[in-house]
Amino acid sequence: MRTLFVLAACALAAGAARAQGLFDYAGPDRMEKIVAAAKKEGSVTMYTTFAEKDQPALVNPFEAKYGIKVNIWRAGTDKVLQRTLAEAAARKYNVDLIHFGSPEMEALSREKILQAVNSPVHRDLQPGSVPSHREWAATLLSVWVQVYNTNLIKKGDLPKSYKDLLDPRWKGKLGIEAKNQDWFASVVDIMGGGDKGLQFFRDLVAKNGISARTGHTLLNNMVIAGEVPLALTVYNYMPEQAKKKGAPIDWFALEPAVARSNAIGVARRAPHPNAALLFYEYMLGEGQQYLVKMDYVPSNVNVASPLKGVKILQTDPVRTLDETEKWTKTFEDVVLKGSGN
Repeated sequence: MRTLFVLAACALAAGAARAQGLFDYAGPDRMEKIVAAAKKEGSVTMYTTFAEKDQPALVNPFEAKYGIKVNIWRAGTDKVLQRTLAEAAARKYNVDLIHFGSPEMEALSREKILQAVNSPVHRDLQPGSVPSHREWAATLLSVWVQVYNTNLIKKGDLPKSYKDLLDPRWKGKLGIEAKNQDWFASVVDIMGGGDKGLQFFRDLVAKNGISARTGHTLLNNMVIAGEVPLALTVYNYMPEQAKKKGAPIDWFALEPAVARSNAIGVARRAPHPNAALLFYEYMLGEGQQYLVKMDYVPSNVNVASPLKGVKILQTDPVRTLDETEKWTKTFEDVVLKGSGN
């Protein structure tokens, strides 16, 4: 039994060593080598938060093209993080890929669970999609846009910058989602950072007020109902879907638009490292078109997107990981309590 264990461990180490060469390989036949090595492994296992109903549309084209089975275990963010960390601590190497929020990917990177990838497709991604250590890359963006009731606000009257929100015409008309401290922290940076950026929000709250609602869907519905004429933080696909159904709603983006990202990373001890690398490339390349069909905003700038041409600023996953408590309190003090929410 001990001999079998040693042989299995050696095989895993050898596979990882072979894959390491492909993770760094930059030759013209790079993808050919990855595909050939991946097909020999035959399958790949991914832990993800990706919606179950959307998985076939993303995975089926990959399986059909490469003949490689994709096994998925799906759960909420906390459970994916906990399982990945627990298995790594127990030296139980079952997972090849992890796909969920960028802050959690950064947490896995700090625990030495992820493998650095040197991929040419990284050049095609939105700024901020790949950290310097290259152990994960953003696949899709959840972009906060500004949403308005078309019966109450004319398109020509819309603000063209964050500073325009200080105009008295927006007094009593603004709404925000009550847990959007990541967006708040990013706009503080956009408006000068530190005290200067915070002062913008203090002035905005004092002059015009901001009504808070818990939940992006609720906030979107409040705009449709006319109770919140202009919402500052709704994910772009929500008003777009409602608009297609005839609701009196539309959206625009103050630039830079702020976005959260989901990301993908290859496990350092992946049992199928080459298949994992191939799916990583797929998610950042040809797989992006399938994300767009599901109303996601792609990280690849070469792919058609509802926000094509819009400058996007991704939230800082390191700040989210390390300073959540600080920014949650600041958001509550400056925006929520300041507006009397």
